[in-house]
Formats: sequence, structure tokens, C-alpha cells
Amino acid sequence: MKVKMLSRNPDHYVRETKLDLQRVPRNYDPTLHPFEVPREYIRALNAAKLERVFAKPFLASLDGHRDGVNCLAKNPKSLATVLSGACDGEVGDDKTVKQWKMDGPSCGEEEEPLHTILGKTVYTGIDHHWREAVFATCGQQVDIWDEQRTSPICSMTWGFDSISSVKFNPIETFLLGSCASDRNIVLYDMRQATPLKKVILDMRTNTICWNPMEAFIFTAANEDYNLYTFDMRALDTPVMVHMDHVSAVLDVDYSPTGREFVSASFDKSIRIFPVDKSRSREVYHTKRMQHVICVKWTADSKYIMCGSDEMNIRLWKANASEKLGVLTSRERAATDYNQKLKEKFQHHPYIKRISRHRHLPKSIYSQIQEQRIMKEARRRKELNRIKHSKPGSVQMVSEKKKHVVAVVK
Repeated sequence: MKVKMLSRNPDHYVRETKLDLQRVPRNYDPTLHPFEVPREYIRALNAAKLERVFAKPFLASLDGHRDGVNCLAKNPKSLATVLSGACDGEVGDDKTVKQWKMDGPSCGEEEEPLHTILGKTVYTGIDHHWREAVFATCGQQVDIWDEQRTSPICSMTWGFDSISSVKFNPIETFLLGSCASDRNIVLYDMRQATPLKKVILDMRTNTICWNPMEAFIFTAANEDYNLYTFDMRALDTPVMVHMDHVSAVLDVDYSPTGREFVSASFDKSIRIFPVDKSRSREVYHTKRMQHVICVKWTADSKYIMCGSDEMNIRLWKANASEKLGVLTSRERAATDYNQKLKEKFQHHPYIKRISRHRHLPKSIYSQIQEQRIMKEARRRKELNRIKHSKPGSVQMVSEKKKHVVAVVK
């Protein structure tokens, strides 16, 4: 004789203390949960709506400058230290390079530079080596300096136009890149004291930024409203063309993870781009913010700082809807669960529309519509030219190859 009976172990459902969560037994057989996917879809929809409701990225505005903020620099060893320079004469084009202490002057003591170098030309950019006591300046040429010497270790140039920006590679620290006014991006090797190669684009590049996780990848901010991500081993074709700005891109900086970067533009906005996507995931702007000149991503990957023409430095959250402060374990689990739900249903039309929608100023919105019409007209003209020409005489050129003029080695 067989007798069926239920056997339950109290350890599976009884709480050890009254502070523990109540354990609920659950059968994961999909036949017993026919409405699991619709239920998850509703949760993903609510998560997407709540993300836009709590998207308040602006944190603070730092004043004190008397003119437009022209440059920002972050301390690689301190999260709380950021340096800024403005067009009020404190940092000028006086052909000098000054070295200062990071600690401020004590009471009654005047601030004096530790070391002053008097150069022969105006310097338009400077960047410090990531490990050694070496820094680079640019103007009419790229000079490599030792901190204890008053003359450059070596000078490198390729062409005769002025160089606007120079940046050291954070991984392969002997490599550096520069941007010149003749539309060139030049790569140098500090060990050989010679230029390696250069790529010529359609329009001028304002600055570049190296990926902190991939040694051969860098992104260039261009005057043609786009950003170009290159692999220095194959400069003839960009890895990705990032399009969304409606005016010249003036600065770019990578997040410490190397998966995203932020760009500053003359169109009074900053945008956050994933490295592997051509469209931005976020756009930040305010009514009072004017042309954004410089931007930096903090070393903890949580905040973004930008300096603009109206003398303010603004602090933003890297994730617009992220809750600041200490999170409980349940809050963190709920956030991760909602994020996975949004990723699972990200291609559903309604959720996709909610996640992508951003309120834009009227000036940016109208320029986007105008550029869309112009781009469609150019595409239609190109297709008509191919259609009415001899077969094979006119080739379709991809968007990645359109803007690269030449690569010189």
C-alpha cells in the first residue's frame, strides 16, 4: 500500500529572525506561469517611465571665474581636486610654462611658482606624462620637457601649421597625439623623437582623447559636428563615427571604464556616447549654459564637469536617474533587476520611444531637423548620380570613409 504525503522542512520557509524576509516557495516550471512575459513587460515599461521621471542630472554650478572657462584638468591621484583656467588673464599666452604646488599657500604666504620656463613661441596646449616627470607642450611644434630642465628634451613637428592640442597615451605612455590647424591628427613616439603617422580629415580636429582601457583607440572631436573613434593601427577608416551634435565639437573625455565618453560642443550642450554606438545616449543642457568649451569625466565614473562661456563650471551625474548616497541591498537589487528588464525589452517600440525621448532646446531641435533634411538631400543626390551614371563609374562611399582624406606615414 502506497501513501502519498507532503513533507516540508521548516528550514526552507521559517525565518531565522524576525528581521529576515519571509521565504516563499516557488515552482519555476514555465507551464505554471503563462503570463510571466507580459508581467515582465509591464515592469520594464514602468521602469523606463520611472527612469525618465527621476532623470535630474544637474547637481551644482561652481562660480568664481570672471570670464569664460577655457580648460579643466583633474588630478589622477585625488578625486576631490579639479583645476580650471579661464580667459581672464590668469592663464595667458605669455610664452611661459609655470610649475605650481598642489597644496595652497599657508596663511600670510604668497603663491609663487616652483619652476618657470620661458619659451620662444606661444604655447596652445600642455599635457603631463602619466608616470614620469615629463610633460609635453604644443604650439608651432611639439616639445617634450623634463620638469627640472629649462630647455626641451626633444622637439617634433610635421608641417608648419600651429598645433592646438597634445595628449599622452595613458597605457602606452611613450605615445602621444596632437591636432593641428591644417586638419591633421599626428601620432608621435617619444622614444624615437619622431612622428609616426598622420591622418588628414575633411575639417579641423580640435582635440583628441585616448581610451584608458584600449591602448590603440582614441576619439577625435571635429569641427564638422562629429566625433571619430580611430584605431591607430588602421587610420584609413574610423572605427565609429559619432553623430548628434549640431555645431563644432570642442572637447572630449573618456570615462575611467573606457566604455563611454562625453563631448562638449559649441551648440550649448554636452552629450554622452557609448564607444560602440554612433548616437548619444544622453544630452545635458540648461537655459543659462552657453558654448561649452571643456568637459571632464571624474575618476570615480560618477560625475561629469563642464566649463562654458558664461563663467560657470557645472557638475552633472553621469547617469541622469541614478540615486546618490548609500543604497540598501534591496534598492540595489531592484535597480539591477529593472536595468535587466529594460535591456531585455529595449527593442519594443513603446519602451524604446520612452527611453530615447529627450527634451531639447528649440535652437538644437530646429537645427537637427534642418540637418536631417540636408543629409537626406545629399543621399538622394548621390543615389541619383549612381542611378544615371555608367554602371561602376560612381561608387557608393560609406559614412566612415567619407571624411578621411589621406593617411601619411
